[in-house]
Amino acid sequence: MASKNITHASYTVPGLTLKDGHQVGDKLQMRLHALNDLQLTLKHAHWNVVGRDFIGVHEMLDPQIDQVRAMIDAIAERMATLGVSPNGLAGALSKARDWDDYDIQRAGTAEHLAALDQVYNGVIGSHRDARAAVQDLDPITEDMLISQIAELELFQWFMRSHLEDSQGTLDDAGARTEKGAAAKAKGKGSTKK
Repeated sequence: MASKNITHASYTVPGLTLKDGHQVGDKLQMRLHALNDLQLTLKHAHWNVVGRDFIGVHEMLDPQIDQVRAMIDAIAERMATLGVSPNGLAGALSKARDWDDYDIQRAGTAEHLAALDQVYNGVIGSHRDARAAVQDLDPITEDMLISQIAELELFQWFMRSHLEDSQGTLDDAGARTEKGAAAKAKGKGSTKK
């Protein structure tokens, strides 16, 4: 007998209706996808960054990757606690996402950091949207998302500190895409003192 593909349990956490618990869990699925994509993107940059500041950036990325992986686990476990089956499969991520692949390959530190700054803009913005969507339904999930947003913002600041001049202007200021940010940073990186 073939098993049914069950994505929602017949329970949720005490204090939430089944509908609200499952709604919150479903909202977390895109956070799971976004963070899975982020950790893969960070690892890709870790492998492909080159240049004079290589080792500092290479080593800065590893703890971020580890922390993002911990966030992924927390989100998946919260979903399961809420009675929603988390889907961390690559095919599901690729099918559900509305953003493009990171496509900066072998590039200098400024280029990768500027592109990653754009990635963090997207992940943090969508995390904030998810926090707002669950705030009236589940303060536990909201608290988890707030904590993750704070960590993600700190990681972005680490990146931006490499891109910022003494006047507080980022090398990728005004860029709207990863490629655009990388190109802007590449052009400014050679003259930055």
